Amino acid sequence: MNLLADQIRSCRLCADTFAQTFTAHEPRPVVWFQSGSRILIAGQAPGARVHESGRPFTDPSGDRLREWLGLNEEVFYDRAQVSIVPMAFCFPGYNTRKADLPPPPICGRTWHDKVMQELGEVPLTVLVGGHAHKYHLGARTPVTETVRNWRDHAPRVFALPHPSWRNTAWLKKNPWFEAELLPVLRARVQEVLND
Repeated sequence: MNLLADQIRSCRLCADTFAQTFTAHEPRPVVWFQSGSRILIAGQAPGARVHESGRPFTDPSGDRLREWLGLNEEVFYDRAQVSIVPMAFCFPGYNTRKADLPPPPICGRTWHDKVMQELGEVPLTVLVGGHAHKYHLGARTPVTETVRNWRDHAPRVFALPHPSWRNTAWLKKNPWFEAELLPVLRARVQEVLND
């Protein structure tokens, strides 16, 4: 077993914080990475459904992300092919308006650099959402601008918006994303997996 993964699974740094959220839940780190993976999906934090399932992207956002990547579930959940490393490994909970809370910074500070070091060089990194853009690219621009400038980082890194249903309006306002970026991303995914 992977010692670092086991340490993260045992993490309870945010137990007191989570107990004070609207959801008042216990930590349940969702750990899904392996050294030697061909693709790294760097996300934000697990949602409520992922907290329940213990498996990343087991929700409509995951369905959309797999469609964007052109991957079926079998390949997507094969750790030898795809590592999924969020900025926080636990569901952060909801606020009183039932909106997602941001990833707790302590999680990223404690674990993220160690995981990146363990993964080593990954041929393709897919950054999902603004929190991942900031960490991996040092982005200081809004998500739309960061994603619009995808060619600056391709073919090794692709910055994407979050695949949440909340971003459906964003997708309609930015048709270039599906028309220009996604075909190149899908081709790169296949190239990396078949290399």
